Amino acid sequence: MKIIAVEEHFADPALSKAAAPAANLLSPDFGAAFAPGSGLPYTPSPEALTDLAEGRIAAMDAGGISMQVLSCLGAQQLPADVAAGLVRAANDKTAAATRAYPDRFAAFASLPTAVPQAAADELDRCVSEHGFVGTMIFGRTDGEFLDAPRFEPVLAKAAALDVPIFLHPGVPPRAVTDANYMGGLSPVVSARLQTAAWGWHQETAVHFLHLVHSGVFDRYPDLQIILGHWGEMIPFYLDRVDEALPRAATGLERSFREYFEQNVYIAPSGLFGLAQLRFCLETVPVERIVFAVDYPFVGNEGALPFFEGADISEETKHQIAHKNAERLLRL
Repeated sequence: MKIIAVEEHFADPALSKAAAPAANLLSPDFGAAFAPGSGLPYTPSPEALTDLAEGRIAAMDAGGISMQVLSCLGAQQLPADVAAGLVRAANDKTAAATRAYPDRFAAFASLPTAVPQAAADELDRCVSEHGFVGTMIFGRTDGEFLDAPRFEPVLAKAAALDVPIFLHPGVPPRAVTDANYMGGLSPVVSARLQTAAWGWHQETAVHFLHLVHSGVFDRYPDLQIILGHWGEMIPFYLDRVDEALPRAATGLERSFREYFEQNVYIAPSGLFGLAQLRFCLETVPVERIVFAVDYPFVGNEGALPFFEGADISEETKHQIAHKNAERLLRL
């Protein structure tokens, strides 16, 4: 089976080094909680994170992955004075990988969102010159969601280019962490609760709720968003949000459910529970589900067993495995 995985990361050392001071957003023992040997599976080696060549291809082959859509980590934590240059260099590195392995790699642009007009220009460059298929944005920039007025050039450019924005989890602001994830909890629990266990996903759900209810999709009715981890909790509360925020309250052109069904694609992102798959197939159109591993934080070895164990038709498997991504990303 052909499998296209759309949330597959790498790290650029120069960009990661410049973004490192943003670690003060995290609880003091964050590093120890995620260090190799900590017992958490999401701790890839530096080699796996930085490789864009034969090592990554071999890992894809071993797990049955036909193509990865690459995304570079860390751009939303970059200071404004260095963001544009570092991101451009990282995107050029990504472009080189897609040229070297055109049948195995596509790419989402990394964007220097701290400088919104530069981010819009970089998205244009990456799509127009390098054939990138969209962008991935990792949470807030300077504490602000993408519906803040300063980011309008980014939204407008994605809509004009007709490419999706993958809205990836980002670390909650320090005030949220202090209020929700500290107080009496152990350092390891605090660090993981604010990120992989809960906080990342809640943050992304709230981010998308902001985009809808600030009117982003009324201004850009065809703009597409990808949400990982089975839609970052939203499918499981879709009825509740729709009930509590009807059009009479929001003044929007469509219901929340309509925005979710018409402007969102969801992906498992390594959460390969079949109960979640069944629920999402009953909740959102099958045409709106794409596939993702979340490599190298999750290994590729779970991909084929996920499809083999799913009690769904062969056509549905192919839609999720590759057809929906091919249509959305024009692959």
